[in-house]
Amino acid sequence: MSTTSRPSLSGTLRGDAWVAAVALIALMAWEASGLDLPLARLYGSAAGFAWRDQWVTARLLHDGVRVVGWLFLALLALSVWRPRLLVPELPRRERLLWIGTTLLCIALIALIKRSSATSCPWSLAEFGGGAGRYVPHWLLGIRDGGPGGCFPSGHASTAFSLLPGWFALRAHAPRAARAFLAIVLVVGFALGWVQMMRGAHYLSHSLWTAWICLAVSGLTWHGVRAGSGMAQPGLSRSLP
Repeated sequence: MSTTSRPSLSGTLRGDAWVAAVALIALMAWEASGLDLPLARLYGSAAGFAWRDQWVTARLLHDGVRVVGWLFLALLALSVWRPRLLVPELPRRERLLWIGTTLLCIALIALIKRSSATSCPWSLAEFGGGAGRYVPHWLLGIRDGGPGGCFPSGHASTAFSLLPGWFALRAHAPRAARAFLAIVLVVGFALGWVQMMRGAHYLSHSLWTAWICLAVSGLTWHGVRAGSGMAQPGLSRSLP
């Protein structure tokens, strides 16, 4: 008698929910620490942010990385018809769901950002801008006197919007899934730090982008699979 056992779909859902909850608690702890502004002060002064317009930060790690992100998404779209281009084990419907969820993450971040009253660090008078004072983004309804539209980080979503790939890959190519998750997290947090160095965002802006993309990815993935009755590959149990 042989039995092959893997985590059930509900077990995977519970695990993903716990990860999202722990990440949210850590994020709220960061918010409570009040370290956003002190970190910005490490790189900014009354003269502004020295890294704001440097080639390596503004051209390579901002403009260049954004192009790479869109090229990867184009490659993923092309792999719907040419699976050998990217993880051949991944079914077409998983690729389509990955693309759709990524675009949803990008659109949601852009929508929240557009409606935000929070201005970027470089807009503060303390750093040579015109905004009168620092106002944490979670103090809703209180404006800082600047142009707003800076929360959450759109640039960090270049990486974090690809988090649906973790959900897509883990059942079909676990090793590739772990490597992909590590790359997305490292690149995403690096981009968030670069934007903080430039005065384009506080660190919390990028952390919220990561959490929003994680939550949207998990909710969409489990919701679509449950609603369509799609069974996760490898989650069935073989009985004699």
